[in-house]
Amino acid sequence: MKINIPVSNDLSLTIANKPDEGTAYPTSHLQKGLLLGFRGLDLAEEAVGFGIPVLKRGFQTLFTGNVELGLIRNDSTWVVTALYTIDLMEKLARQGRPGLDNKLLYAVKNSMAAFIRRFPHVREFLTALSGGLRGLFGWETTYEKAAFSTQVRMTYTFDEQTKQLTIEADLAGLPQDGVTEVVIMNEQGAHYFEEYRDSSGTNLSGKEIGCWDEVTGEEAAFICSTHRVAFSLQKVVGARLFRGRELVGSRLAWAGFGYSFPPTTSRFGYIVRIEKLT
Repeated sequence: MKINIPVSNDLSLTIANKPDEGTAYPTSHLQKGLLLGFRGLDLAEEAVGFGIPVLKRGFQTLFTGNVELGLIRNDSTWVVTALYTIDLMEKLARQGRPGLDNKLLYAVKNSMAAFIRRFPHVREFLTALSGGLRGLFGWETTYEKAAFSTQVRMTYTFDEQTKQLTIEADLAGLPQDGVTEVVIMNEQGAHYFEEYRDSSGTNLSGKEIGCWDEVTGEEAAFICSTHRVAFSLQKVVGARLFRGRELVGSRLAWAGFGYSFPPTTSRFGYIVRIEKLT
């Protein structure tokens, strides 16, 4: 099942129940959310799209591997339901081989990733070091089934008149054994969305945006200056809002936001505003 929602004459939102594995990015194997298109051009690249749940269990991050979609359309309103199965974990592997099962390796990798996000002044050096080690040992990112599996229901409501996308997460059935954090991702492609601004007066471009920094303004946006497209959202009580952008060769190409909140939250909702700039 593939659903295509017209946003304007130029823009569209697309979601499908099968990952598009035709791209070279490692995340092509993940189940994705709503992907933004411009006149048939995919603006998402490596990104997971709008409204994708990600779970954390300590340093371990779990991703979506499957989805069951439903659609109700009333006049100018589209309501898409998506029941995601979260059961994939990121691993390192040599091409054509199963993922490595070295606990110490992943502990170091995850600690380095956390360190990169926390300390901006060493990000470029450690990112280059990580890329060098990948090249030296022939490692690439892959996603494999985890021992843990659960489901999260997302509801996407798009209003053609207001151009607003309302996203709601139902987390009432989330198991409490070991889940330490929930993150709802809202990303599109980094080559296109290279500018950031927020209501606090912050304006950033390219590498200045950082890979995972907390948003200080009440409202924030990513902008594609080439096609004059922007998407924005606001802070929500009970959650922290982070921004990020990573562009690393053929491995990473995402820009967007993540809402982070505790697993005890049973429901969570917010609005994504999509606009064509003049």
